[in-house]
Amino acid sequence: MLVPAGLLALSLIFLLYSGLGYPALLALLSRFRRARRRAEGTGMAASPRVSITIPVYNEAAVIAGTLERILEIDYPAERRQILVVSDASTDGTDEIVGRFAGRGVELVRLPERQGKTAAENAARPYLTGEIIVNTDASIRIHPGALTRLVAAFADPTVGVASGRDVSVANLDDRSNPGEQAYVGYEMWVRGLETQAFGIVGASGCLYAIRRDLHLRYVPEMTSRDFGAALAARQQGYRAVSVGDAVCYVPRSGSLGREYRRKVRTVARGLRTLWLHRDLLDPVRYGRFAWMLWSHKVFRWLLPWVGLVAAVSVAALVPVEAWPRAAIGLGGAAVGAGLVALVSRRSRRQFAALAYALLANVAVIEAWLRFLVRSVPAVWEPTRRPGVGTAR
Repeated sequence: MLVPAGLLALSLIFLLYSGLGYPALLALLSRFRRARRRAEGTGMAASPRVSITIPVYNEAAVIAGTLERILEIDYPAERRQILVVSDASTDGTDEIVGRFAGRGVELVRLPERQGKTAAENAARPYLTGEIIVNTDASIRIHPGALTRLVAAFADPTVGVASGRDVSVANLDDRSNPGEQAYVGYEMWVRGLETQAFGIVGASGCLYAIRRDLHLRYVPEMTSRDFGAALAARQQGYRAVSVGDAVCYVPRSGSLGREYRRKVRTVARGLRTLWLHRDLLDPVRYGRFAWMLWSHKVFRWLLPWVGLVAAVSVAALVPVEAWPRAAIGLGGAAVGAGLVALVSRRSRRQFAALAYALLANVAVIEAWLRFLVRSVPAVWEPTRRPGVGTAR
């Protein structure tokens, strides 16, 4: 029984490192890292011209509100371009965007549906900004977020600046608090990574990138936001998380929708990582390679490691007493949780657990899709209810 016991021990070490050990090492590393102060001599204007791009597909329900709020952003109107890229929308989205033409909003329509990355690629010839800001139709940007994102580029080592996602309540009561817990953890880790060196992936909801990096072609079955941070590192830049560049992201009202989004995101992420796999070489990329392994690869391996741990425990049950006791305690905890779900107060406490379990199953499906090359090129935007009071 040495083999199952050894596998179980290694699995537990892996799980602890991924969830707690990696952030702890980042925090320790950031303490010994000198603050970078390179705001001068960058050659960039205080308010460089920016292009805000919004890829959309059938967003008639929210696009008008999104554009109204973007027009209210605290940034000189003459220094910004707002470009909506319609992926052959069929619900009247284009007509609604057209009503904003007199206020400086531009529209590019793809003749046939090709997917989000293809839409972003198609927008490149129309962009006029030194800094390209990418966002979604379903989120709300804090009025001061754009200025804070752009300020990060005063440091010439920064190629990508990512906003901080804040998960907020939906207008109904069926929102998913488990998603809120995950988003909060992810933003915390990105903050630590920024202090230690730089993040390994930007937020798809809101991030900015230097023009020369953004104009590179991105394969349609990959993720542009994740790939932006990887491409920046390959070109000698860093990607950073800007903590006070806030965007409010409504939580999904359905675990099913969130599951499908997770499968799509991870599958594309795996393909993107494969395209930039040279960055995993610690000899060439040192600290960044360690962070990429720890934050992305190890996290995507967690479900498989969990399965190894479960099989190891099952193999030890016939010969050891403690696995039987552990299974009994686990069963009792699950039973207590199911009973507690009847209580409205306890429902939110267990929602995070349900979200975590579902997310891990989604990662397994994403791996299978990646391995059989079943990654859909055409994206279905996550339909999120309107934003309630941001908090």
